[in-house]
Amino acid sequence: MTTTAGNQIHTILFDLDGTLADTAPDLARTLNLLLKEYNKEPLPYEQIRPHVSHGATALVALGFGLHKDDPGFEELRLQLLDLYASNLCRQTMLFPGIDELLQQIEQQAMRWGVITNKPARFTEPLLKALGIAQRAACIISGDSASKNKPHPEPMLLACQQIGVQPEQCLYVGDAQRDIEAGLNAGMQTLIASFGYIGEQDKLSDWQAHGIIDTPLAIMEWLHHYNRSLILSP
Repeated sequence: MTTTAGNQIHTILFDLDGTLADTAPDLARTLNLLLKEYNKEPLPYEQIRPHVSHGATALVALGFGLHKDDPGFEELRLQLLDLYASNLCRQTMLFPGIDELLQQIEQQAMRWGVITNKPARFTEPLLKALGIAQRAACIISGDSASKNKPHPEPMLLACQQIGVQPEQCLYVGDAQRDIEAGLNAGMQTLIASFGYIGEQDKLSDWQAHGIIDTPLAIMEWLHHYNRSLILSP
């Protein structure tokens, strides 16, 4: 039996930090501002970058050498978030090729959206500052659902808002939790290797459906995937 077009992927969903936007410069700057307030030496950008996709908790742990259950940790995390709110989009920009990718998606009458663990107080103003908020079919932030990635709830909420089935969606991210969330929801998944991948990350263990080195490679992968469905007996 020939697979119908209704089973093909026509919605692409993205993680934010390390996939759509290069937020590491502003987050690294924020962490070093906080370290300075406590008379601590700043950390090199190269050391901070791989931790950015793991959020404020990971950054505080990196900068202060504390565990999230240690006394004072939560206060530091909240201070970091408040500082970040004032430094949200100083150097942050879309990764090279993302704008062209989004244009191609829209030109082919497909839809795209954002699913991130980043709180809405940062997600929505950041996407507006980058000039793409109004173009997204959905924006799911870290506090949009009761659970965060890797739980599938944010992914399923995105499908509900857009009006698609998970099997009609591709999710692209740069962290293991992104891939797990997509798989848990029944989506196809791609790893954005241009994102915040650490030396300790073993991408082959994530069981994604593919790895892309540039944003535009997503369209090539998608073309082959959808074509394979049509040709499948």
